[in-house]
Amino acid sequence: MGLRFEEDPEEEPDEPTQPAPPDGARGAATGVVPSVGLPSRDWEYSTKVLTVAQLADGVTVVKVLHEAAAEGWELASVLDGGEKRVILMRRPKRAARESRRVGFAPPKTS
Repeated sequence: MGLRFEEDPEEEPDEPTQPAPPDGARGAATGVVPSVGLPSRDWEYSTKVLTVAQLADGVTVVKVLHEAAAEGWELASVLDGGEKRVILMRRPKRAARESRRVGFAPPKTS
């Protein structure tokens, strides 16, 4: 027969128990805050410096943003630099795994 240990009924528990929350406040004061935000993302940034005239001409900004969007960039902000404006663009950092292609290369024509 093995030894068997039982708890002493008069001994106090190690962890204090929390009292039940009052009605209407269930889950509000439990001390646990759920995580509801987006997962953290690492961004890489790019800038393009334009003059105020280029910004106002209606063509240059569209061209710059269109070219940047083809590479995955999105407009983050336009910063005032005195006589110039800085267009700040961002895109999610790509993991090293994503940059490698898997599979075979297409056959070369002879």
